[in-house]
Amino acid sequence: MRIAIASDHAGFALKQALRADLAARELSVEDLGPESGDEPVDYPDFGRLCAEAVASGRADRGILVCGSGIGISIAANRVPGARCALVHDHLSARLAREHNDANIIAFGGRLIGLETARDALAVFLATPFAGGRHAARVAKLG
Repeated sequence: MRIAIASDHAGFALKQALRADLAARELSVEDLGPESGDEPVDYPDFGRLCAEAVASGRADRGILVCGSGIGISIAANRVPGARCALVHDHLSARLAREHNDANIIAFGGRLIGLETARDALAVFLATPFAGGRHAARVAKLG
């Protein structure tokens, strides 16, 4: 599985921790930035980069982190083919995959703890799309 990951400055620390976890699992990770959390950067730029990587097929899934997770998920969802879900726990991560076929997960780096984010990410990566009655609804998303 190929994974694209990005954040803004407020989500940088959580991005780095999750990226290290993925590398330890020997997953292919493309870090789209930023390179540090020291200087402010704009979340729409990084949300778009990750969403484009996923929508184009360069990455299978994406991970985004900003302070609240809200802005970066909105930015990602402006890219056709991106289905980004802001999640807060393992249940919302599972449902994002099962029911919505989300291909990008977003976290609020200032709102979620590291262990909760790790748990949600593991569920997100392992859960397949249920299809069935959900497929027609997802198709309406465009």
